[in-house]
Amino acid sequence: MIRTYLDFHKKNLLTGLLLAIFIWSLFAVQWGPGLFHQGGRAALSQMLQGLIQPDFSGEILRLAFSAAWTTLAYAVAGMSLAIVIALVFGVFASGVLASGRSARTVQTVGFRSVLGFMRAIHELVWAWLFVAAIGLSPFAGIFAIAIPYGGILGRIFADMLQDVPDEPISALRSAGASKLQLLCYGYFPIALADMLSYLMYRFECAIRSSAIMSFIGLGGLGFQIQLSLHDLRYDQVWTFLFFLIGLVVLVDLWSQQLRKRLVA
Repeated sequence: MIRTYLDFHKKNLLTGLLLAIFIWSLFAVQWGPGLFHQGGRAALSQMLQGLIQPDFSGEILRLAFSAAWTTLAYAVAGMSLAIVIALVFGVFASGVLASGRSARTVQTVGFRSVLGFMRAIHELVWAWLFVAAIGLSPFAGIFAIAIPYGGILGRIFADMLQDVPDEPISALRSAGASKLQLLCYGYFPIALADMLSYLMYRFECAIRSSAIMSFIGLGGLGFQIQLSLHDLRYDQVWTFLFFLIGLVVLVDLWSQQLRKRLVA
């Protein structure tokens, strides 16, 4: 009875705290009249009209297919490199193969700090940095996706490897398995389903990030959306957005089928 009473008041306290933070954030924002666009209603009307009557002309469709392919290519290339980074850094950041408590602490703290640095900087900022360093090269977009997503995946992979039960690992270790064999026949097979599930979710995010980075001139759906926005062609904007949504939906359907096969 007492525990239920305390849990009830804890929930009320947490709800009140979150509500107070939300109200404070509203007052902290500067609601000046200059923040509102005077022609917003007209622009909104044009956007809705473009949604109802998108441009499905042959030229725009060909351009959308080409831009979607470019966006997908950036996402695939960036995520491929991110997976390599995540697997290498994630294994060391998990500390599952470290010998001794002190070595494990140093290893996990060091590699998790590197992963934290990689994911702390947004991919759009990474894209600006690489464009400034190497120009409008495809490598700028690939590296801009690979570094932050490698940091995110590496952190999650490390946590998943740490959550692997000790019993099967102890059995392999008792049988004389090496550290590499522990990874290949113990940790990875057990954590594979969860790792792939999160990986596919991040791949969907990478597609959206690839489109956003196109706004800085790297090509793809985002670049075409930007050009159409400059021309106030909202009918074309919605066409490119539909293609972006289609890419994400297709990846989601593919990930569901892949997960079903792995679970089965």
